[in-house]
Amino acid sequence: MKIKISSNSFPTILFFLILVATLWFSIEAGTCRPSGRLRGKNPPKGKCNRDNDSECCKHGEVYTTFKCSPPVSHHTKAILTLNSFEKGKDGGGPSECDNKFHSDNIPIVALSTGWFNGRKRCHHNITIFGNGKRVNAIVVDECDSTIGCDSDHDFQPPCPNNAVDASKAVWKALGVPKKDWGELYIHWSDA
Repeated sequence: MKIKISSNSFPTILFFLILVATLWFSIEAGTCRPSGRLRGKNPPKGKCNRDNDSECCKHGEVYTTFKCSPPVSHHTKAILTLNSFEKGKDGGGPSECDNKFHSDNIPIVALSTGWFNGRKRCHHNITIFGNGKRVNAIVVDECDSTIGCDSDHDFQPPCPNNAVDASKAVWKALGVPKKDWGELYIHWSDA
């Protein structure tokens, strides 16, 4: 049986396909919207650690906050950032999963609030794909997307909702030259 489509129905079919695609994209994009805003204050003198080119909050600047992150899949897109998990470094306080500091020579990460999922990913491995390589890393902390600009967060702004904040061991394992450490587009999945 052949289905014959007249040239008069083509605009209707095209309109329907565009409508379906638009709805699908808006549903996908709507899975994680900002949850609020935070107005920055200048940190007390000498209190914002600038290690690893960390950003300090700026007085009056408005920072977007998120309680969610994009959906997790086998190919979750993210931004890999550099963080220290050692005491006195730019990571702020001890790790959220165990209230301890960790060596930066171990492949460990902090995930944005939505991906951290209320500690449900604590001490689980994720696989990070970037720079043509992959590495497994242990989740030990939250990269807080809901709050920042305070002493608990080393007077740094809230994390974006798509950050994998990684120790230098992760960057080394991915073979990224040290001069390029800081931000890298990657994808990750639960291991």
